[in-house]
Amino acid sequence: MALLEVRNVAKTFGSLRALDGVDVTVETGTFHGLIGPNGSGKSTLLKAIAGAHFADSGSVIFDGRDITSATPYERARAGLSLKFQITAVLPELSVYDNVLLALQSGESLWSLVRSRTRRGLNGKVMEALERFRLADRADDLAGELSHGQQQWLEIAMALASRPKLLLLDEPTGGMSPEERRVTGELLQPIRSHCALVIVEHDLDFIKDICDHLTVLDQGKVLDDGTIEQIERSARVQEVYTSRV
Repeated sequence: MALLEVRNVAKTFGSLRALDGVDVTVETGTFHGLIGPNGSGKSTLLKAIAGAHFADSGSVIFDGRDITSATPYERARAGLSLKFQITAVLPELSVYDNVLLALQSGESLWSLVRSRTRRGLNGKVMEALERFRLADRADDLAGELSHGQQQWLEIAMALASRPKLLLLDEPTGGMSPEERRVTGELLQPIRSHCALVIVEHDLDFIKDICDHLTVLDQGKVLDDGTIEQIERSARVQEVYTSRV
């Protein structure tokens, strides 16, 4: 069943045609990779899905609902969550409080005013930290974490609202090989409740975790298919491998 349907989406910045009639379908419970040379439109597509950019034309259908004109907040409430390429944790707050704030964003104002949420959300905060191997750093400042751990913290925050679809933009950038391997392990369990669309330059990483790949080039879909189909694609071999 299709969870996300991007149909004929276009986006222009001045004279730059960043997206030119892009079609992408993401099935429920799958991990879907977006790959392509630098400047091919991968990050722009993620932002068009999340609402950080609005498509100039085309449509974005999520969970059966047309969200093409929906605000980022409305898309988040519908079950979309986006983690940008640049880490955006709050370094002066504890690791615990970063996740707590992410969870509190879904609470009512009345609950927050009456200060009931911290105690009530403690179990969910610790569950998220344990899932991403950060429970022993709960009281440390987020700014004291390693780069890889900060990325894991931000993914934990993005998943705190239990989204139906998580969008990740180059989550392993700057990580060591071991941190990249662990990141793949940490993401696998979310399949049971959350689909994933991921932009990533590490082809070994993306092939290890993804079921399906869409290859972009100059704002257009170059090819689309399973890992095996993309590896055999003559178009991808001709264009993509010479430009990444």
